[in-house]
Amino acid sequence: MRVFSIPLRTRFRGITVREGVLVEGPAGWGEWSPFTEYDAPTARPWLRAAEEAAAGDWPAPLRDAVPVNVTVPACSPERAHEIVTAGGCTTAKVKVAEVGQTLGDDEARLEAVRDALGPGGIVRVDANGGWDVDGAVGAIRLLERAAGGLEYVEQPCASVEELAAVRRAVDVAIAADESIRRAEDPYRVRDLEAADIAVLKVQPLGGVRACLRIAEDIGLPVVVSSAVESSVGIAAGVALAAALPELPHACGLATVQLLTDDVVTEPLLPVAGMLPVRTPVVDPAALDRLAADPDRVAWWEQRLAAVRQDRSS
Repeated sequence: MRVFSIPLRTRFRGITVREGVLVEGPAGWGEWSPFTEYDAPTARPWLRAAEEAAAGDWPAPLRDAVPVNVTVPACSPERAHEIVTAGGCTTAKVKVAEVGQTLGDDEARLEAVRDALGPGGIVRVDANGGWDVDGAVGAIRLLERAAGGLEYVEQPCASVEELAAVRRAVDVAIAADESIRRAEDPYRVRDLEAADIAVLKVQPLGGVRACLRIAEDIGLPVVVSSAVESSVGIAAGVALAAALPELPHACGLATVQLLTDDVVTEPLLPVAGMLPVRTPVVDPAALDRLAADPDRVAWWEQRLAAVRQDRSS
C-alpha cells in the first residue's frame, strides 16, 4: 500500500489536502480514500471498491468516453468564473448552502457561473443536505432565477422524507446522493418518490458492480459522481458510467481538476467536456513526490487494519 497526500487548489468539503491509500492487486491499483471522519463500518465499502479495482473486476464498457461537469466549490464569484472557464465543460455543478455563507453568496456564485458558461450551458447545484424544507423551497426558487435555470438540485435536505416534500413543492428536478450512499436502505428514495435522479459514487457504495445493481433496482436516471479522488479512484467512476445502459446526464467525475497534482502519468482530465474510458498508469515518481508524512502513513495503516478487523468480525 502507498499513502498519498495531495493539496487541493481550493478548499472543498472543508479540506485543503486529499489523503488516501493505493492498494495493489493482480490487475493493478485501487484507491481507498474514505474521508478521515468516517468510522470503520462506513469505510468498509470503500475498501471493497478498492479491492475490486485492484483485481480488475469491472464490467465491459458500453462507451469509450463519458460526459462530465466541472465542479465549483463554495468559493467567490471571481474564483467560480475562473474554474468554469478553465474547466472546459458545458455543465457545471455548484456547491451551495455552505456553513458560514449566505444565500446571497450562493446567488452571486451562480450568476458568475452562468456568465462563464453562457446561455447554452447547464447548471446544477449541490446543497449537501444543508437546508430544511422551507429553506430549500425558497432557495431553489431564488437560485433557479440566478442561474437562468437549474438542471437539478442535489440533496437539498438531509432526510428522504424532506427530499420528498421538496420535490412535491418545486418544479426543479431533485437528485439524491447522501440519501442513497449514507442510508441503511438506499431504496427508500425510490419507495417514497423522493428524487428524480440517483447520484451514485463507487467507493462509498462498495464498487462498480454494486453500483450497477443499485442503478438497476432503483429505477432512476443515474449521475455518477466522485469522492474527490485521484485519477485511480476516478477511473472506477468512469468504469461505472461507461457500463450503465443509459447515461442521460453529465457525470461529476472531473474533480481531478480540484487537485494540484496526481499519482498517475496521465491524469483523467476532461477534453471538450468528456473523460476517456481508460485505466490510468500509476507513476512511481509521483507516489514518492506525494507520499504522506510518516505519522499520516501510520494513521492510515492503523485505520486499514481496523476496517479489515471490522469486516472479519
